[in-house]
Order: sequence, then structure tokens, then C-alpha cells
Amino acid sequence: MKFKIEHERAGRMRIHVMQTRMSYAQADTLLYFLHSQKEVTFCKVYDRTADAVIEYVGARDTIIQLLKGFRYEKVEVPTGLLESSGREMDNLYQEKLIGKIVFHYARRWFLPYPLRLCYSTFKALRYIGKGLNSLRKGKIEVEVLDATAIGVSMLRNDINTAGSIMFMLGIGEILEDWTHKKSVDDLARTMSLNVGKVWMISGGQEVLVPSSDIKAGDQVVVHMGNVIPFDGTVCGGEAMVNQASLTGESVPVRKTEGSTAYAGSVVEEGELTILVKEVGGSSRFEKIVKMIEETEKLKSSMESKAEHLADKLAPYSLGATALTWLLTRNTTKALSILMVDFSCALKLAMPIAVLSAIREASLYNLTVKGGKFLEAVAEADTIVFDKTGTLTKAQPTVAKVVSFNDQDADELLRLAACLEEHFPHSMAKAVVDAAKKKQLEHEEMHSKVEYIVAHGIASKIDEKRVVIGSYHFVFEDEKCTIPEGKQEVFDALPKEYSHLYLAIDNQLAAVICIEDPLREEASAVVNSLKRAGLSKVVMMTGDSERTAAAIAKKVGVDEYYSEVLPEDKAHYVEKEKEAGRKVIMIGDGINDSPALSAADVGIAISDGAEIAREIADITVGVDDLYQIVTLKLLSDNLVKRIHKNYQVIVGFNTMLIVLGVAGVIPPTTSALLHNTSTLMIALKSMNNLLD
Repeated sequence: MKFKIEHERAGRMRIHVMQTRMSYAQADTLLYFLHSQKEVTFCKVYDRTADAVIEYVGARDTIIQLLKGFRYEKVEVPTGLLESSGREMDNLYQEKLIGKIVFHYARRWFLPYPLRLCYSTFKALRYIGKGLNSLRKGKIEVEVLDATAIGVSMLRNDINTAGSIMFMLGIGEILEDWTHKKSVDDLARTMSLNVGKVWMISGGQEVLVPSSDIKAGDQVVVHMGNVIPFDGTVCGGEAMVNQASLTGESVPVRKTEGSTAYAGSVVEEGELTILVKEVGGSSRFEKIVKMIEETEKLKSSMESKAEHLADKLAPYSLGATALTWLLTRNTTKALSILMVDFSCALKLAMPIAVLSAIREASLYNLTVKGGKFLEAVAEADTIVFDKTGTLTKAQPTVAKVVSFNDQDADELLRLAACLEEHFPHSMAKAVVDAAKKKQLEHEEMHSKVEYIVAHGIASKIDEKRVVIGSYHFVFEDEKCTIPEGKQEVFDALPKEYSHLYLAIDNQLAAVICIEDPLREEASAVVNSLKRAGLSKVVMMTGDSERTAAAIAKKVGVDEYYSEVLPEDKAHYVEKEKEAGRKVIMIGDGINDSPALSAADVGIAISDGAEIAREIADITVGVDDLYQIVTLKLLSDNLVKRIHKNYQVIVGFNTMLIVLGVAGVIPPTTSALLHNTSTLMIALKSMNNLLD
């Protein structure tokens, strides 16, 4: 790529690409390429001017060589990224906003009065029509106030005031629409599908391949707890599928042969083989946008209260206007009240504040699926942590494999990995990763695997039943036994590790010792959450009492529960809610999904099971628990901002009404100050909360 450096300082440069103007796709491709370089810490690409600002670490020459070697056509951009980038939408709204401002003042300064009168009358009819329509429905709402103010101004031949009111209302509509669309698109983008590898049927076997290799007509297998990666038709298996991220309904749907499967839905129970119909990335994005816009999921109760309050105030404003005119017979004073209605600011500032907070959360790799969840985090007083993969590191590792049937430990690890690779759990991933590190390759040598949530996996190899999982599952449910003469070895198993038990034909074959170290930040995060207002911090785990007690003491939780099942976690959350507490649940596995659904706010860790991420209301996109503290601060600051907005809107507009009725300021000044303050509050609400 040819470019020139326009300006630079240490660690930062602004370049101009030697082309007249970039297309939206080219700008997004360059942005993606720069973001993917480890040396680049920040970058922004301007398509109109073909400029780019790059902040970096390391040698200047490295960045220059990267830019020299860049070619648009050589960059493999993830499917759907260009279609859903939002760049075109931003440019469209910028042009709308600038065009409206320029046209308003050009019309006022250069258009002859008769033409301005005709134009203002034509524009006023739209607002008056909305007001009359509201009255026809038997409602006195904000549209009636707008119509009355504009209509009275036009009757008084004060087209400047009428024009100013309509101009500010138009600016508000553009800003609200822009912010809403941008926030919805940002949210939809973070919810969009990002599946790296899938199980494809090839030669009668399941083969793990990159999702980019799949084309229409291929067959893919989706195991329990995994997301369906492509639209298609079920050609084998049966499952209960959660389609909440697409339809908004949380009740799972039964899918059998011949059913339609949608990309982004999650298999809760069972297993499906899907004949791929479509591999395009934009369809999932479009479905999510539609779902968000058609539901009230984005709305917090604070937004709803603002809207209801705005509509409730409208009759009082209209009544006060009539009363003022009856008492003073002064149209100017009466009009001053209509020029200053609280509803405009309330209806504009509150949604913008919430949607901007959702956008800001995405900057910290927090995917928030609705404003009401930020509000719930701010109000929460109880937080429940799952242990494995949440308070402990998301990448547990295999420390050792202890053989109990005299087979080689590596062979037993190979067998365990063959079973575990089909299912999304941090412990399973540890086994699979350990086998890969030892280059223990294998072919599928078992029959169909069966996953028992929170217990383990069962299958058959050479007609022998093989199970792998927890102590409870292997020894109590499956009634497996320890081989004769091996009790001492079993009793001597290192207690500092979590244990995964492998049994063949009802006899213990191996114990896989897994190191599941506590996160370095766990204790500090728990302490910070308590200081932020959470009065009860709880840890729940399926692990043994011994392990749970040790972790709970180190972390500093208020309560802990060991050897719990998925339903136990959900029951605990329900019990706390019945006691009047607001509960946050944080987890990462399939077994956490019932509790995530039951909580006021369910938070999933990014490296966890796909079903947990889909069901959760908020997803933490980085492997760092401090993001939970960031989320709490963001939510608290949002509530503070909204309360402050209420105070400013009510206080300032009340002052304007008093000054107008007293005759201190004319209606035109009231309108100007009111609309300017509304715009300023709205713009301030778009500022980041954590700067």
C-alpha cells in the first residue's frame, strides 16, 4: 500500500493512503488489519479523507513495513464484519445532522419571508397532525404540547419561534434515532456468532474443522451445550434448543429430523446433525437486530418511568398554559409554558444515557443485552460465583494421570481426551489440551457419547462401558469400584488437585489430577465488590467440601456451598430472590445455565460454554474478574447520571417557566434555552461514565 506520513510523534502517526477516497469496506478492512497487529494499541480509519491514526508500541519501522505490505484483497476479514460494521450508518447520520443544521440557518438567512412562511406552514402540519392524532385516541401526550406550541406560534405569525421549535425537535429525533441504532448495532455485533471450529461429518466420522471450511450442503454435528453455527435443516438426532437470542423466548424448542435450525440458537439437551443451508454471516446479525428492536429488552424501568412521566406531565403543562391565559389574558406568558415542556428532555436524555452506557460497556469487552440489566447490577445486593473457571482460572491444566489398571498413563489420557473433546467445559478442555501437548492423536474409537450435566460422560469402547466424571457420578451413580490392591494408591491421591475419574467396565482405570489455581485477582475483586455495595458474596461449586472450604477461605466469600448440582444453584438463587434480594449469578459452564436464567442478572465468562454465554444477560469478554468491578461501577454511575438528569431537567425547566410567566423572558428565549438545555443534556449523556 502506498501512503505518506502526515504527522507523527513517539508511538503515534497519522498517515494518508494514496487514493482519493476509501470505500466503507476498504476502511473497515484496513481497520481490522491494524487492530489484529499486536504492536498496534489504537487505530482509527477515516474513509472520507483516506487517513488513518495509529498508536503503537515497539519500533516505528515495524509499523511502516506492515503498512507497506498491506493489500486489501489479501486480508481475510471474518464473515459478517463488513456487512455489520456500522460505518455507513454513522456517515449517513452525520450527513443528516450537518445538512439539517446548514439548511435551517441558510433558510433563515437567505430565503425570502413568503417562502419561509410557506415552508414553515408545511412543516408545522406534520406536528399538528401528530397532536390531533393523539387527541383522537383520547390521549394528551407530548405530541399535543408540540402541536399546540407550534400552532400558536404560527397563528401569532411568529415563524422564527415555530421554526426553532421544529428545528430542535428534528435535531432531537436524529440524535435519538442515531444513538439508538448505533447502540442496537453495537449490541447485535457483540452478540453475533463467532464459532471457530465445528464437527463435520466426513467419511462417516465426526471431524473437527474450522467453520470457514464449511459450505452449503455439508453436515455438521452439534453436541449438547454448543451453539448451532449455521442455518440449516435437522437431518439426524433430537434436541431441545434455546432460541432466546433470536426470538426473545427462553423456553427451549424441540427439534427433530426435518426441523429448521437457526444459527445462534443453542442445544440445551440432546444432539443434532444439521444439513447446512446457509453459511453467510450477515443473517444472524440481522435477526438479532430485529429481535432487539421488536422487544422491550433494551429498556430499563428508569427509561419506562421517564417515558410515562413525560406523558403524565403533558396534561398538566397544557392545563397550566390555559390557566395562565385565563388569569392574565396574556398569550405571550401562556405560550412560555408550552415552550418549556419537561417531556422532551426526559424522553430524549434517558434512553440516550442507557444506550450510551451499553456502548461504553462494549469498550471494556462487556456485552450487555439490555439497559434493565445495568439497572439490576446497580440495585443488586447479592452475588453468587461458580468456582471452576470463574473464581479459579479459566484454563485449568492436567498435573498428572494416575493409572489404576496398569495401562500406560498416556494411553488413558488419550482415551479421556477422545471422550472429553466433544463437550464444552473447562475441565474437559484441560484434558484435551494435555493430550495435544503430548501429541496423543486419536481417531474416534467410541460409540455415541452421552453427556450427563454436572456429572460426566458415558460411552462404549469395544463393547465396554466407559465413564468419566465426578466422584459422585463414577462411584455412586455408576457403582464403579477401585481395583483390588489399589486402595492405598487411591487414598494417597494429592489433595491439592481436583480429580476426574475414568472407569472402564465398572472399574476405576485412572484418576486425572487437574490443577485449578485460584485467580490472582479473585480476593481483591471480592473485596472491591463488597466495598461497592454488595452485602453478600457467595461461592457455589460441585467440587468437594475440602477444596471448596480452602478456596472460600482464600477468596473471602461470606458463604460457600460444595458438591452442589445445577438445580441446587438455581434453587438458591430463587430462594434469595423470594427473600427480597437482587441476585447476580456468575458462571461459565453448562451446569450454571439454570442459575444464570433464574438470577436478576446472569453473567457469563467468555471462555465458558456457549450455552452459558447465550443464556446470560451480560458476557465478560476478557479473562479478568476486574471487569465485574468495572461493570458495577458503570452501572452505579449510570443510575447516578439518570438521577442527576432528572434534577437538572426539572430544576432548569421550572426556572424557565417561572421566568416566562413572570414576563422576564419572552417565549422565543424560553424555547431557545429549553431546547439548548435539552440538547446539552442529551449530548452530555453520551459521554463515557468511567472517564
